[in-house]
Amino acid sequence: MIFIILAFLCGGITIVSMIINARLAQEIGTLQGGFINYTVGLLVTVLVIFIIMFTGNFTTGNLSGIPFYAFLGGFVGVMVVIASNIVIPKIPAIYTTILIFIGQIFTGIILDYFRLGSISIGKIVGGLLIIVGMLYNSYLDKKSLVNSN
Repeated sequence: MIFIILAFLCGGITIVSMIINARLAQEIGTLQGGFINYTVGLLVTVLVIFIIMFTGNFTTGNLSGIPFYAFLGGFVGVMVVIASNIVIPKIPAIYTTILIFIGQIFTGIILDYFRLGSISIGKIVGGLLIIVGMLYNSYLDKKSLVNSN
């Protein structure tokens, strides 16, 4: 149960983080905002590592045994932050969130297919229902905007 709660909290924190980063990027620039984001993240990570080193067991393990692609997470993270900094000011946060969610669902389906050799039809239908719902909601928003003018 705790992992479900943590996953839910992470989802909410992710959206708040994206909005904060986008606002920062509007103030100082997209790349500068990404730089500040990752600099602060590095400082917090170093602080947490120092705390863990003095209170627990912290090891880096054997870094030479890790495949090269495992180190690409930081690169991908930077690209996500920069892209979010560009997108979030242009479209409402709810649409950004839904589009990211849809991207995650279909990427998960594709990865499951290559990793497990199967595709869940329920996940595909669920993803398509979310897309249809978002398109319908967008249509209603546009209709409401036209009627209010």
